[in-house]
Amino acid sequence: MSPRHRPWEEAADFQIGLRPIAVADWLEGGEADPAARKDPLYEHARDLVWAERPGSEAGQAEALAMVEGALGPAPAAPGLPALYAAARRTPDDLCLMEKADGQWRLTALSLSAGGFFTASEAIGKSLGELHGPVTGFADRFLIRVQRVFEGLRPDLVLERRNWTVLNSDRLHTPSSAPIRARIPGIDPRDAGRILHLRVERQTLRRLPATGGALFTIRVWLAPLADLAGEPERLAAFARAWRAATPDLRAYKRFDLYDDLVEAFLRDPQPA
Repeated sequence: MSPRHRPWEEAADFQIGLRPIAVADWLEGGEADPAARKDPLYEHARDLVWAERPGSEAGQAEALAMVEGALGPAPAAPGLPALYAAARRTPDDLCLMEKADGQWRLTALSLSAGGFFTASEAIGKSLGELHGPVTGFADRFLIRVQRVFEGLRPDLVLERRNWTVLNSDRLHTPSSAPIRARIPGIDPRDAGRILHLRVERQTLRRLPATGGALFTIRVWLAPLADLAGEPERLAAFARAWRAATPDLRAYKRFDLYDDLVEAFLRDPQPA
């Protein structure tokens, strides 16, 4: 699942960064059998990876129809919620946003690659509440994001990308505590192997019949050491890491990894 995208080459600050893409490019694929990864989590850790609110069924069904329109129809096990039936077809996590009480709220989600949050924590939250941890989001971006949701056309697919560094090679990371507790034990000589680039490619589409919006999150992972053999990519990463704004550094907790990343940059050994 090595990243296809390099968002660290584009900005050193948190950006909305939404751009239109072709409908044919909506879902990237790249995982042979997403259900093999997602189904055990849905079965054994459901509160972490799945949640829905009453009344979201029509929006879920439309999201499933949209995914089937892109990937083709496929039989699903009976009794599955429609959004989860859609999510097990694609590597992406799927989030259904619908407007209620004047706010865009998360009404159903399949979250098998969530980064430091869970489905049960996120369900029902508004756009502002979901982005609360992003420093300055309410002042700088909330109104703009709300306008994007309001003006989203049925024939438009929007895409954005972001990135971070973690000492984990797992897609499903619901809690930061066990991951960050391991940081002091990392040998700086192993930083390139243990630290991973975690890239999220996100898309947004209108559900024309029900009026909601489907937000997708595709996570790509690769060891930092993968950059060692490509000097231009390595230099771009080093510039982005060192130029990151205080707000971005605080939100991503880059301070926890500074010494390890700099150790890798001084001696970038391949994996």
